[in-house]
Amino acid sequence: MSHLPPLAQPAPAAPPAVTPPATPPAPLGVPVPPKKGRSAPIWAFAIMLVLLVALIAYVLTFLGATASAVGMVLALIPLAGVLLAVRIADRWEPEPVSLVIFALAWGAVVAVGIALGVDVLLGLLFPAGPDDATRDALSSVVQAPLVEEFAKGLGVFVVFVIGRRAFDGPVDGVVYGALVGAGFAFTENIMYFATSLIEGGVSDTAFTFVLRGILSPFAHVMFTSLTGYALGRAARRGASVGGAAATGLIGMLFAAALHALWNGSAVFADFFHLYVTLQIPLFVAFVVGFIMLRREEARLTRARLGEYAAAGWFTPAEVEMLATGAGRRRAVAWARTLPGDRSRTMKAFIADATGLAAARERTRSGRDPHAPEDERIYLARATTARRALLAPVAYGP
Repeated sequence: MSHLPPLAQPAPAAPPAVTPPATPPAPLGVPVPPKKGRSAPIWAFAIMLVLLVALIAYVLTFLGATASAVGMVLALIPLAGVLLAVRIADRWEPEPVSLVIFALAWGAVVAVGIALGVDVLLGLLFPAGPDDATRDALSSVVQAPLVEEFAKGLGVFVVFVIGRRAFDGPVDGVVYGALVGAGFAFTENIMYFATSLIEGGVSDTAFTFVLRGILSPFAHVMFTSLTGYALGRAARRGASVGGAAATGLIGMLFAAALHALWNGSAVFADFFHLYVTLQIPLFVAFVVGFIMLRREEARLTRARLGEYAAAGWFTPAEVEMLATGAGRRRAVAWARTLPGDRSRTMKAFIADATGLAAARERTRSGRDPHAPEDERIYLARATTARRALLAPVAYGP
């Protein structure tokens, strides 16, 4: 019977051995990890810019400039809270800025565009009849969860494809899923708030803001994180693009089911009763699950850097420091006491050592042929930062 933690990954084949350090080379500049596989292409942003213009035109045409502006201002409030939470969650190994922006923009522009396009198409194919209540219920509980979660999940999958060298496991998947969900919720909130202002005035807008901006700002984040988690598991085991697509589809179906449950609680039941008895416990479970995933990331960081410590690159104490949040905080605080305040150097050492551990894990799984080169780059960066931390201070004559 296995005694590994419940979220532990299966042991891969034996990786290449870590070579002991030789005489440190003279620093000729700190190597920079290549952007390929860690950034979104410029042409993808160009396409999204065109879609953004079309989406803005659609919103202004049907909702007007004033209501849209009010909706955007209100929508920025829950977005700021969600992005702050995602930033805190992503502190262990921050994702590349390019992919963060891409994921957020996909949710806000592309996913919303897909959902709107499907809604318009279905409206043309199946015009509204006298029984609008049934149609609205089906749209809310069936159409919206399936279409929206597919559109958002597709964005996470695209990040997986274009950012394979930065998509290391479940934590990364959850982060990218959360970003796509946050972007989608932002644009959707603009339309909901603007519509409430037009149809019901300030009172309806305030009620909608409380419902969506205060009580459920993490709803879309939580749904799409399930798809991201599934793709993260696929990334961790080294799945191909096709294998990851199949795994991500399973995650998307779970996301759609949770989305349908959420919408159904408003359509068929007492939303506020189920909010307290079901939705809050689900959110708490989501947070606890993410904490467990973060602990698994810390365990992997300790194990991979331990291999370098065994070869003499780091001390065991340094590995323990780098593998715990508390150890990292103490290290940064200690670096501030050094002459010249070396806290930035310590943060660079922590970031590069974490990147080294992630690259080592990719090498072990064999899923990334470029991982050994990444190991060399991050090792050079980490050792350079380490020497700078411990270098004596040069005093004048």
